[in-house]
Amino acid sequence: MNIANLLIAASAVVLGALGSIHLLYTYWGNKLDPRDPAVRAAMERTHPVITRQTTVWRATKGFNASHSLGIIAFALLYGYLAMWRPEVLAGSRFLSGLGMAVLLAYLVLSWRYFFRIPFRGVALACVLYAIGMALA
Repeated sequence: MNIANLLIAASAVVLGALGSIHLLYTYWGNKLDPRDPAVRAAMERTHPVITRQTTVWRATKGFNASHSLGIIAFALLYGYLAMWRPEVLAGSRFLSGLGMAVLLAYLVLSWRYFFRIPFRGVALACVLYAIGMALA
């Protein structure tokens, strides 16, 4: 195992940890709840324009969970490729470029919509991945 693969795997671990924590916060505790209880109550009784089959609150829970699962899946895939199939990742410009593109997209999203901790974590994952790719 070389340093390039370890850096890419470390990038995946950082992202996987962020996604896992986010999934835990989505369903356990109140970390992702609005600070104003009236806002949550309004979200629980309000439907999005697209359908009355869900509420804004339930949709928010689903969006958060699917966001977390996507990040975890990305981390598992790239961690697996880096550790057990490095020749596939190194041999595919598409996969290596896709990995960087997804990380950069998450970086922009975290800068624009999240807060410092996820932004710093995603920035770290980007740097680790980029250095790993440069060394590969």
